[in-house]
Amino acid sequence: MNELIENYLNYLILEKGLASNTIESYSKDIIEYINFLEKNNITDIKLTDSVIILSWLINLQKNGLSSKSRARHLITIRGFYKFLIQENLINSNPVKDINIPKTGLQLPNVISLQEIKVLLKTPDITKPMGIRDSAMLEILYGAGLRVSELVNMKVQDINLEACFVKIFGKGSKERIIPIGSYARQKVKQWLGSGRSLMLKNYPSYYLFVARKGKPMTRQGFWKALKKYAVKSGIQKKITPHTIRHCFATHLLEGGADLRSVQTMLGHSDISTTQIYTHISSEYLINMHKKYHPRG
Repeated sequence: MNELIENYLNYLILEKGLASNTIESYSKDIIEYINFLEKNNITDIKLTDSVIILSWLINLQKNGLSSKSRARHLITIRGFYKFLIQENLINSNPVKDINIPKTGLQLPNVISLQEIKVLLKTPDITKPMGIRDSAMLEILYGAGLRVSELVNMKVQDINLEACFVKIFGKGSKERIIPIGSYARQKVKQWLGSGRSLMLKNYPSYYLFVARKGKPMTRQGFWKALKKYAVKSGIQKKITPHTIRHCFATHLLEGGADLRSVQTMLGHSDISTTQIYTHISSEYLINMHKKYHPRG
């Protein structure tokens, strides 16, 4: 890590010709970031991703830094990662999707825990469609899934006894994610009554179905989510990915460790095999129960 910092600062001096006070400012920001990584037992820059950047930004905010100061820190780190890509030391930039507006730093769009609670209670569970939507929202928030992963789930992919779901994410990589008691209860209700009423004797392998046994689509779920957001009085723009951001943010704010959150999100930066050599499924389940608001 120290060698990377030194090489980057030399690059700024020799190639960019930056002033000494600017170099000193960059140096302090990067060292502070590297110290944060090391405190979280991350000693390889290749193992960093957007979850770590998010956690770092939350940490800066907790330490009292203004949005303007956090934006400056992020600009520094963004330049650092661009240098690492240029030198072929990493393959992707975890900072590139985080916007920095003129007014300061904009974190990924999330809604509060209280707003999430209201949203999850919105579907009408006296109707089969409402039972389905309630279960889908709980699984989306409870497991931090991508919307494509949610709608492609098969009945066999969920284990209600052991409280986990099996997901095939990007690149067909498999991961096991714990689910909490709320999600378990809602899915159990869906499988026990709502699903058969929606199917009307049409066969389907999919866990969540629409009319005549057709699987739910991403567009169909997104449309339902927008409807529930309006009904629950939430003013912010909400997408399925917003709920995924909430999953990660609420876990990190609650004190969950980065490695567990990375594993549950299934980020491509980190090999599934490498992660599971350090974290057992039982540990992930305990982390989820302890730190997720609906565990």
